[in-house]
Amino acid sequence: MELLKECSTATLSDDEQFAMLRQVIDDYERRESNLIQILHMAQAIFGFLPEDVLHFIGTEMDLPMSRIHGVVSFYSYFTTLPRGRHSVQVCLGTACYVRGGKKVLDSLKSEIGIDVGQTTADRRFTLEVKRCIGSCSLAPAVMIDKTVHKRVNPNKLQEILKLYE
Repeated sequence: MELLKECSTATLSDDEQFAMLRQVIDDYERRESNLIQILHMAQAIFGFLPEDVLHFIGTEMDLPMSRIHGVVSFYSYFTTLPRGRHSVQVCLGTACYVRGGKKVLDSLKSEIGIDVGQTTADRRFTLEVKRCIGSCSLAPAVMIDKTVHKRVNPNKLQEILKLYE
């Protein structure tokens, strides 16, 4: 697992990524009780959990696919779809919604050309909705990666998105 900390896995070949995943599975002693940790590491290696990675884990751990899919679909952290380099989260909690969060979301969807839960073709952005990001006094708020943008309105979106090119 030290190798995972030392390098960007995006530059590794498929064979190298699968070798790294095999090492992770070995490090966690192929125990079903460690499945969640193994899935976390697999997602860190591949960026998401495609079907071939899930099958690999099932084969290596001698687990049925129904068990693996059950865990992946239960926890919202896991994704089976590629994600963008930047996670765009529009708050639609009460304060943000009342102060124009829905208009911001609609404008954002139009601006980047995707719907909620999707990733842009260039894998730059993944769009999500959150019920509350804890910035009610800054409403409407949009969080990109770990940065909260306050009092966002549709006119500010292009300027904000340019920060993430």
